[in-house]
Amino acid sequence: MPSASIKKEIPCSKENLIKMVLDIEKYPEFVPWCLGGKIHSKSDKGDKVEITADLTIGKSFFNETYKSLVIYEKSTDSIYVTNMNGPLKHLENKWFFKQIGENSEIVFHVDFELKNKILNILMIKSFDIGLKKIANAFEKRAIELFKST
Repeated sequence: MPSASIKKEIPCSKENLIKMVLDIEKYPEFVPWCLGGKIHSKSDKGDKVEITADLTIGKSFFNETYKSLVIYEKSTDSIYVTNMNGPLKHLENKWFFKQIGENSEIVFHVDFELKNKILNILMIKSFDIGLKKIANAFEKRAIELFKST
């Protein structure tokens, strides 16, 4: 199973970064290979927010939609994502946010496995490059939207 973590410091508030990460329907505007994002339900339970959402990812002939459960834990400024169905056999994303002066530190961890063994082998080979592209896209978007706010 591919697994990796990235740590970045971004010149924005953690509140704005959390809002951006939870705005799943905007992902196609800036996330590489993301063709669609749809929130099916969003429930604020006081100490946490639960979202059920679809993401459609694709490149060349590959185009798949998967459903995820996204949980934002307000007390720990963290977001946990797990797959519910789709082409993923396993998915676990973790986002951790920490304010450092005027900047925010983000730690992003992803661990996943596709159901299709051949596609899984292809993903493993390009995983690090793809993860860096996605992390850089989030950073660029955050700076465009929130720098100096």
